[in-house]
Amino acid sequence: MNRIAKLASLAAGLALAATACGNSAPAASSGGSAADWSKATSASAGGGLDALVAAAKKEGQLNVITLPRTWANYGKIMDDFTKKYGIKITDANPDGSSGDEINALQHQKGLSSAPDVVDVGNSHALPYVSLFAPYKVQTWADIPDSLKDANGAWYGDYGGYITIACDASKISGASCPKTFADLANPANAAAYKGKVAINGDPTSANAAFSAVWAAALATGGTLDNIQPGIDFFAKLKSLGVFNATHSTESTIEQGSTPISIDWEFNNSQYAADLKAKGIDLTVTVPSDGLYSAYYDQAVNKFAPHPAAARLWEEYLYSTTGQNDFMGGYARPAEFTAMQSASTLDSADLANLPKVTGTPQFPSATQLTNAQNTVTAKWASALG
Repeated sequence: MNRIAKLASLAAGLALAATACGNSAPAASSGGSAADWSKATSASAGGGLDALVAAAKKEGQLNVITLPRTWANYGKIMDDFTKKYGIKITDANPDGSSGDEINALQHQKGLSSAPDVVDVGNSHALPYVSLFAPYKVQTWADIPDSLKDANGAWYGDYGGYITIACDASKISGASCPKTFADLANPANAAAYKGKVAINGDPTSANAAFSAVWAAALATGGTLDNIQPGIDFFAKLKSLGVFNATHSTESTIEQGSTPISIDWEFNNSQYAADLKAKGIDLTVTVPSDGLYSAYYDQAVNKFAPHPAAARLWEEYLYSTTGQNDFMGGYARPAEFTAMQSASTLDSADLANLPKVTGTPQFPSATQLTNAQNTVTAKWASALG
């Protein structure tokens, strides 16, 4: 899935204490409401959660965009939301990008098919705040300040670390790589030839862009200098190791991209799915390129189903929704508050990849500069 990243502090998201406890999924109600939900900045502003549920059920439809069912457990989340509220979900362009989501908001205004909500990277949230309707979910205090817009225009939902996944059965003559140094070691070139891939084009894809930055941090780069990451992949290409195929679960299963640099929630989900097919995919968080990020939720200012859009957000930020993200190997934004309230699912928590070391996190300016560098130099460096 091609998503431009929100690069926010995972450490801050896990370390900052929140004042409120996590709540259960919002309950359905038969109550009614005459509120204008397109203007409501909270459930209470529209008459309360019961009124929101009733209005959303009356709309009966929710339009989402760019949500693959295997991405962060969105398949289960969408199914459970529909089962709970009887609201049909249409997921447009599930393999698209954050750019596609913003384009849809800009060009489908006034259409019944327009997205009601988006799940985008921060670089596609910050510049387009004017397209979003501020809305603060009931668990707003549980979301760390570093992961949300103070006015409620956007808010982090889940995040993860860049990982290296490897199917050892497709690697001969070397061990599976656990670090970026392993990937670029000329001694491994023959074994890794044509087998290392990333998830998309880093000029537009979140996972791919983040892989480049993780590689930069592993090879002498800094948050002010992503160029070493571009040089790293150019080196992999010169060694014959890099495969330009965009890595997905199916390409891993087929053996065309047996080494995949991607988010932990993608690679870990692939590993779980492929295990049933006899494929043993190992997933490692590389200690030499520790890098994490969060994605953001936002409500379309001109959502055709404004109540359903806001109920969707309430569901995602309930204890149920946040645990469901973790069930898809993602790290929920409300992790710290839920940990304090003992509402994290212990089994899902145990399944998250182990992490050692301290990740680095860029500022908005560093993010913009890095994206500009990648956009200007990636194609020429990788041909």
